[in-house]
Amino acid sequence: MSVQGPTVFSGRYELHRQLAKGGMADVFLARDQLLDRPVAVKVLFPSFARDAAFVARFRREAQAAANLSHPNIVNVFDWGEEDDTYFIVMEYVEGRSLAEILRAEGPLHPDRAAEIATDVAAALSFAHRNGLVHRDIKPGNVLVAPDGHVKVADFGIATAIAGPAGEAADDDLTRTGMVMGTATYFSPEQAQGKAVDPRSDLYSLGVVLYEMLVGQPPFKGESPVAIAYQHVTEVPKAPKEHKPDIAASISAITMKSLAKKRANRYPSAEDFRSDLRRYRDGQHALRGGAPPRSTTAQAAAAAPTRQSTAAG
Repeated sequence: MSVQGPTVFSGRYELHRQLAKGGMADVFLARDQLLDRPVAVKVLFPSFARDAAFVARFRREAQAAANLSHPNIVNVFDWGEEDDTYFIVMEYVEGRSLAEILRAEGPLHPDRAAEIATDVAAALSFAHRNGLVHRDIKPGNVLVAPDGHVKVADFGIATAIAGPAGEAADDDLTRTGMVMGTATYFSPEQAQGKAVDPRSDLYSLGVVLYEMLVGQPPFKGESPVAIAYQHVTEVPKAPKEHKPDIAASISAITMKSLAKKRANRYPSAEDFRSDLRRYRDGQHALRGGAPPRSTTAQAAAAAPTRQSTAAG
């Protein structure tokens, strides 16, 4: 969708210009005419309105996201439907997405990477305590204000799109516009179409932390399926192997979060955040301990059993 002159949603939100375009929605800078303030409006593609199950999930998840109030979470102000098009009105955050920062700057200083990851973990900890799993943690959903303040966007959206138990994982892997980026940050269980839980978000945050440290994600491929398969079967090189000057502690934090088995990851976002804070405070003996030693055989044991995930 593009703006051809002013477009107003709910008689209140006037769209001005496009901020971003994704595989499932466009995001616009808009003005709330009632409260006279800038907002961001995410306009989902009209095709979603034809899916009754999606509509039900969208309403439920949008309401849940609107109830989240935390300094590191983008506020959801409103949501609704206009001419069979669903939209969400969010806080407008000036600054850049982490994806834009990484494209412009490449790998970040480990201290800055840890600071950003700590804030994302704080957002996840709050959301998880309130029963919400993000499912789509990636640099494009991490917003960084000019003063360095971090906010996480799009809570609830991925669940509304895919369903509560990941039943649309196979469809996601073939929806090229949406998932080429998203598959890069999939947890192994998402890649296999299994149910997600808070530890799935922690894996995705580990991928983001890896990319901030190294300058590239742990896995690349020519298709979403190829990338997802690597998340299930391959163990990446530790960040310190790419960059020897990276502290062993933050490299270990990253690898622990990337454990194939959920039981071997951090048990909670707060535990993940605790080790990040200890690293930032110069305490390199991590509370979470070293990540388990993974082998190719151990990873292969978790390989997907469904043909649709293992092959295109």
